[in-house]
Amino acid sequence: MNNIKTSVDICGVVMKNPVTTASGTFGSGREFSDFVDLNKLGAVTVKGVASEPWKGNDSPRIAEVYGGMLNSVGLQNPGAEYFIENDIPFLRQFDTRIIVNICGHSIEEYCRAAERLSEADIDLFELNISCPNVSEGGITFGTVPSMAEKVVSEVKKYCKKPLIVKLTPNVTDITEIAKAAVSGGADALSLINTLLGMKIDIKRRKPVLANKVGGFSGPAIKPVAVRMVYQVSKVVNVPVIGMGGIADYEDAIEFIMAGAAAVAVGTANFMNPFATVEIVDGIEKFMRENDIYDISDIRGIID
Repeated sequence: MNNIKTSVDICGVVMKNPVTTASGTFGSGREFSDFVDLNKLGAVTVKGVASEPWKGNDSPRIAEVYGGMLNSVGLQNPGAEYFIENDIPFLRQFDTRIIVNICGHSIEEYCRAAERLSEADIDLFELNISCPNVSEGGITFGTVPSMAEKVVSEVKKYCKKPLIVKLTPNVTDITEIAKAAVSGGADALSLINTLLGMKIDIKRRKPVLANKVGGFSGPAIKPVAVRMVYQVSKVVNVPVIGMGGIADYEDAIEFIMAGAAAVAVGTANFMNPFATVEIVDGIEKFMRENDIYDISDIRGIID
């Protein structure tokens, strides 16, 4: 079985295999290029990019917890112009797709980032609707279906590349948010973003994070993520990229069987910088050992 097919089509963009990185865990790829052959990845999803530089939150903003980590980095980034001038030329040295995660505190900020980056040499957008909407009192864009649909609809007007919308799990019914995003024009969905968590230093009697709460990620959230990917893939007709606690190829296969067209590796990169390529190799090995000729043959096989 030398001719197994691992390639996947995400909105007309073909990835050589279904493995990408989760935004915010791989930088622009430069930080990991000494450990990982970026040519082996289906895509690199870069850290969130805003229209202007973002400072991020105060420190401390990272905390280790049982089963994963908390972060409240606050999407610190140098802005769209820096990304276009420095990071895209670096990534274009490699045979991998570029997925750019865009963020904003208002619909206008999202639109400015999308408009500027639409002229750049990238392959796909990923819209982070887990950002707080400053004009609506800080309510997260992605927790209210009508708000999610509105921001997706507005940003879509400026996108010249396919738009993936990244969903927050901090909602009562993930399928309602998913359907709202697709109604707004999402070409694909990615999920899950981090769960909200908190850690308290009992000796100092204070939260460990300066921001008090942060995004909880890592192996402990995987069962929630698999469940949500399964539910969403049953109610939408767009590709779903699954993420949340993926640490090895078996985790990745779970997401694919649940309905994911592709998978993103996040927190595992911090524990094992070789995780992404090990997962790529593991998926291929699993397919050969189980006589699977095309990765799509096992996608969404769970009824």
